[in-house]
Amino acid sequence: MAKHSAVRKSEKSERAAAGPRELRSSKPKHPANSLDRVIHERLRLGILSALAANESLTFSDLKHLMHTTDGNLSVHARKLEDAGYIACVKSFEGRVPKTEYKLTAAGRRALESYVSHMETLIQQMRGR
Repeated sequence: MAKHSAVRKSEKSERAAAGPRELRSSKPKHPANSLDRVIHERLRLGILSALAANESLTFSDLKHLMHTTDGNLSVHARKLEDAGYIACVKSFEGRVPKTEYKLTAAGRRALESYVSHMETLIQQMRGR
């Protein structure tokens, strides 16, 4: 009985693994699927856009601009930092901690590429 169950599981695994590959290769890839997923989230796009328009912004500045919570901003800023799109500098003003963010060169290129990609999608949609 255990042998049959192991065989069935491996057959299911093989079919499941084969199915998506067949679907992927048979359908053309939609341009929206190749958007940068790190940037595409609303809050991360907002952070990058704000930093593109300013030399640097503090955590507090971004929090107020984005109308979000400390935790939400922290998580999204970390994702952008891990991707190399923003740089974070922590310091103290007296005894008060200060976190400041800047857009990196890679972040600027990624944002410009994202915007260009979105413009192409919009033009394609309007051209129909």
